[in-house]
Amino acid sequence: MEETKGYLMLSTGDVLEGVWLGKTTESDGELVFNTAMTGYQEVMTDPSYAGQIVTMTYPLIGNYGFNTQDKESHSPSIHGLIISTPCETPSHYQATQTLQDIANTHNFPILAQVDTRKLTKIIRKHGDVYGKMTKTPGNIPAQAKVSEKIVERVSVKEAQYYPANESKTAHVAIIDYGYKHSIREMLLQNGCSVTVFPFDVKLESLQEADIDGVLLSNGPGDPKSLGYLADEIKRIAEHYPTLGICLGHQLLALAFGGNTMRLPYGHRGSNHPVQHVPSGKVSITSQNHGYVVDETSISESLWNILYNNVNDGSIEGLQHCSKPIMSVQFHPEAHPGPSDTYDVFEQFLNSVRNGGVTTYA
Repeated sequence: MEETKGYLMLSTGDVLEGVWLGKTTESDGELVFNTAMTGYQEVMTDPSYAGQIVTMTYPLIGNYGFNTQDKESHSPSIHGLIISTPCETPSHYQATQTLQDIANTHNFPILAQVDTRKLTKIIRKHGDVYGKMTKTPGNIPAQAKVSEKIVERVSVKEAQYYPANESKTAHVAIIDYGYKHSIREMLLQNGCSVTVFPFDVKLESLQEADIDGVLLSNGPGDPKSLGYLADEIKRIAEHYPTLGICLGHQLLALAFGGNTMRLPYGHRGSNHPVQHVPSGKVSITSQNHGYVVDETSISESLWNILYNNVNDGSIEGLQHCSKPIMSVQFHPEAHPGPSDTYDVFEQFLNSVRNGGVTTYA
């Protein structure tokens, strides 16, 4: 098959050349890179990456194909994928599709044979980089940032109920800012029934649904774009045992008077070390975020810092001093990534089942 040239035009003025894998679908978005060696299917379908073009730094992508089990949403959520070398003949007993199948089935843009090492260095140097995947060199990006309404686009439009996989022990609400299906599955496997609510749900709707605990999900974009929800998030968190993950962690901090700030180029990958402050234990975690909670904005009378990032010292987790509210910046559901921090779910569910009595260790 004849290769079709494609180009990645960057807001920095750089131009990188590659070849289209599948259909030549043009797209633009914020450029980010992910350092994981595996998990490309989860990355491509994770709604947290909506509005972004993702560069996989590992040189060979697609070697175990795509299956029906590891999707984090029903179709690719990212705006495009940049890779070095595609594997055209994947080998795995669960594989049902290849990278090219995904590109053609979903009309999804993938540029291969790109110098991903050079691109990663550009992102690390400039931080805030926007790009356009195009057939025509010189076709510059039309935007310079991710839409402030990106969460509204990826969130469910109405409540969706999922019965527990076994005898029901609790009913947990996921407030959907762009949630990963693996979070829902983790709760279902632990005997919880789950209702997924739209991002702007009110406390009264949760009460009508007879909810026992609330999980504020991951999601894309700048947390401050959802600042208008802060008062409602605080009402909900003060009423139920609550766990925030990634964007949910940042929104909890904002709701209780904290602040967030942008990282130079984010944490995205499955090998990020965090330290549990009370015990000193270090765990390896899966992460995907471009913003963090500003430590100087955290009130010591309200919050204990539960986890710190080993590499840059940024806050990775918070625990409320008097209420059953906990949040983590990393992904304890570990899809993709290590399951070192699975106990975060155990602690949350213990609190839910005990009516918020249990405190986090």
